Amino acid sequence: MDNKINTIDEYIASYPPEIQERMIQIRSIIRKTAPEAKEKISWGMATFVQNGNLVHFAGQKNHIGFYPGVSGVDFFKTLSADYKTTKGGIQLPNNKPLPLKLIEEVVKFRVKENK
Repeated sequence: MDNKINTIDEYIASYPPEIQERMIQIRSIIRKTAPEAKEKISWGMATFVQNGNLVHFAGQKNHIGFYPGVSGVDFFKTLSADYKTTKGGIQLPNNKPLPLKLIEEVVKFRVKENK
């Protein structure tokens, strides 16, 4: 990852078109659900901050990592067991449709949690 990337637009543009489209969808859901969140690049990922870190996403070879933190992953798991998760992240495979409604629910949860 190029250290000169300073905005989410630049971050998304650094990926192949099919991955860009998926990232644009994720970003759109986050912005719609958390309109007060500020965007930045943090830890080399697209980051949204509202009363602290809200969520992050990052492109990987076979998936997009969606990082709502430990509590967000636990909340997501109660809604769907169809995705591989880590302690703080959810893997959204590039060969499956994005779970847009689930992403929206997790972002809502994180906004409430950060208040």
